[in-house]
Amino acid sequence: MLYFSRWKAILIWLATALSILVAIPNFLPKATLDALPSWVPKKTMTLGLDLQGGSHIMLKLERGDIVKERMQTALDDVRTNLRKAGIGYTGLNGSGQKLTFKLRDVTQIDAARDALKDLTALVSLGGLSGGSIQEATLSNTDDGAFELDLTDQGINYRVQSAVSQSIEVVRRRVDELGTTEPLIQRQGSDRIIVQVPGLDDPQRLKAILNQTAKLTFHLVDNSMPAVDAVNGRPPANSEVVYSNDDPPVPYLIQKTAILSGENLVDAQPGFNQQNSEPIVSFRFDSAGAQKFGRVTQEHVGEPFAVILDNQVITAPVINEPILGGQGQISGNFTVESANDLAVLLRAGALPATLTVVEERTVGPGLGADSIRAGFIAGVIGLIAVIAFMTFFYGTLGMIANLAMIINVLMIIAILSLLGATLTLPGIAGIVLTIGQAVDSNVLFYERFREEVKAGRSIPQAMEAGFNKAFGTIIDANLTTLIAAVILFYMGSGPVRGFAITLSIGIITTVFTAYTVSRLMIAIWMRRTRPKALPKGVRTGFFDFAQIRFMAIRNYTFAISAALTIGAIAGFATLGLNLGIDFTGGSIIELKAKQGDANIGDIRERLGTLNLGGLQVQGFGEPSNVLVRVQSQEAGENAEQSAVNKIRGELSEQYEFRRVEVVGPSVSGELAMTGIIGVGLSLIAIMGYIWVRFEWQFAIGAIIATLHDLLLTIGLFVFTGLEFDITSIAAVLTIVGYSLNDTVVVYDRLRENLRRYKKMPLPLLIDTSINSTLSRTILTSVTTMIAILALVVFGGDVIRGFTISMLFGVVVGTFSSIYIAAPVLILFKLRPDTFDKDKDNKATAEIQSPAV
Repeated sequence: MLYFSRWKAILIWLATALSILVAIPNFLPKATLDALPSWVPKKTMTLGLDLQGGSHIMLKLERGDIVKERMQTALDDVRTNLRKAGIGYTGLNGSGQKLTFKLRDVTQIDAARDALKDLTALVSLGGLSGGSIQEATLSNTDDGAFELDLTDQGINYRVQSAVSQSIEVVRRRVDELGTTEPLIQRQGSDRIIVQVPGLDDPQRLKAILNQTAKLTFHLVDNSMPAVDAVNGRPPANSEVVYSNDDPPVPYLIQKTAILSGENLVDAQPGFNQQNSEPIVSFRFDSAGAQKFGRVTQEHVGEPFAVILDNQVITAPVINEPILGGQGQISGNFTVESANDLAVLLRAGALPATLTVVEERTVGPGLGADSIRAGFIAGVIGLIAVIAFMTFFYGTLGMIANLAMIINVLMIIAILSLLGATLTLPGIAGIVLTIGQAVDSNVLFYERFREEVKAGRSIPQAMEAGFNKAFGTIIDANLTTLIAAVILFYMGSGPVRGFAITLSIGIITTVFTAYTVSRLMIAIWMRRTRPKALPKGVRTGFFDFAQIRFMAIRNYTFAISAALTIGAIAGFATLGLNLGIDFTGGSIIELKAKQGDANIGDIRERLGTLNLGGLQVQGFGEPSNVLVRVQSQEAGENAEQSAVNKIRGELSEQYEFRRVEVVGPSVSGELAMTGIIGVGLSLIAIMGYIWVRFEWQFAIGAIIATLHDLLLTIGLFVFTGLEFDITSIAAVLTIVGYSLNDTVVVYDRLRENLRRYKKMPLPLLIDTSINSTLSRTILTSVTTMIAILALVVFGGDVIRGFTISMLFGVVVGTFSSIYIAAPVLILFKLRPDTFDKDKDNKATAEIQSPAV
């Protein structure tokens, strides 16, 4: 009903006012926000790394380190337990997850099993779930051969525990850097995501996160020169460890550590009072202080080595006993490296090595450019859509525009309340919502016009228009929402930001269309008491459209088939220009610090680094360059090594504005996730259409959607646009939009099938398409206007993403008319299967409402 009780109207305006109040802080400077009273909402959206700069790093805990550590522990335990039990053995050896040995005396088999029973005991998992696991199994043969196997279940348990421990260590390290609002969380079973916004030096972050920081103190073995030990064989209880100097210096040290970093309670950077060189001062706990004092007292005049991650940092001589539990580490430190070492020691050691498998770093300069580009694109798109709607609908258009602005403010308010992260693709999602938000109003306005033409009074026509349009609005928006939700669960990073804003935009669009728009129209009608259609509505020329779309369906089928076959052939022969998200490798965006970039010089200098396939090309302005490096074959760490080499070569002349590194393991997962996401979206949407319509409609929607997908793939193939993870987001958006358009046509077609059972199906389809033609054209044009603003003004980073979406709107509009509808003729849809009673209900007279 267009009647709104006072309390309903108050609630709607209250929700609108609160949305504006919550959204406004996002547009105010921080100084202004700080000056506002405490009761005023001040929470704002969190800007993504692509907008404010910073680093996104995915770390993978090396399972091999855990296996190696567990095997070494098992070897020590077997050796210790058998010796304690007085059991002789030979051939003790460990490889992978299997440990073997043989007893000297086969009569001691039972004694050996009893001595090793602790190693195979069940381990309680703890926590709320409880339960227990067996970390090792023991088996033997009659001849005294034993085999101890570390179970996968036990290793997985250790990996999970190590990841939890690593998260805490990583958090302490990042917090020590003084960064604001870092995000550190587990992903999957063996990975950690670290996001640090506003970070100026991502290299320092990676260096700190990469180090295990295992600190130990060892006595130096002076029984033989270290060089002789390198060339010969060191004593059984000693080993050669190299320093971190350039070139490295070998030291012969005792294997058994005096103390480890676990006994440290503090570490601080400082300066040596004698020579002012940077040092790191440390302090042991009471137990560590006593042990360190006793050892240094016993070995005065002898050197001892401080070892960090299997490298000798320093090896000073003990001049006098160190009894206070305090000392200092000196070496070739800079102020920054001394501070970083202190950070590592305070945070503690990692239980295993963390390897960077994915990195996405954006400099603050590029982030500011992205904000400016996104804002300009959004404002231009908004102004263009407002002008378009005002021209075609006059007063009603201005009401739709006001509802659209409220809709955008509601999106921003909800994002602020949720603490969601706004990314550059997220801005694209808001702009796309601007284009699609008018669709609900256009659907209603066109239904309203039809009811007026049918002879209803203005109040009756308004009510009937809302009632008939609302089901179509729900169907059309739900298809896009399904794609957006699946995109959120299957996507990551900026793609999730796009999915969140699009999903929220769809929900707020339906809400504003059904409440805010209706309330404003009710107020307008109550005040003006219109007797006829407002003069500002200029869509009447569509009423005379009697286009015979189905008459040329064979030709359009042939053209579409040829284009589709061409796209498939191009995909099979030329292939896609896959981005690093799917192939692995690195992308580096550079900006010359002075003048224009010298592409030829960059190509020549990088060609000497032996990095394999390498592309250097202009990107946007003359001072910008994009460098693409193929995936390195030497493992995950090789990708980081390649980027470091490029930094070393170009950092003096060029600013590194953006760095994206994707390791081979992550790229394979992203490719599979993208394929699964598209497949699940299609299945879910087709299932929804099958339930809401007849099976022929679902088949028609499938064929039309596949047509749009294949043509979009053809666009990427023949234009050479890079196909990356954001392209998957574009494809899923195209799926949603295409089905949105198709559902509108199908909804009208279903209505007409109930009304005109004798009309030939081709003519009935033409009638349905012509009756929705105004909506199809107006919605498509407004959406294209909004996306075109992104293409032109949104910046180079998302240009491929927005171009593909613009193309998708065009082919989606085409397919809803020339593919989805004619397919129903091919599958012989029968009008007599529709219930006449439903038609009677759909066309029943609606009493004049109170306005």
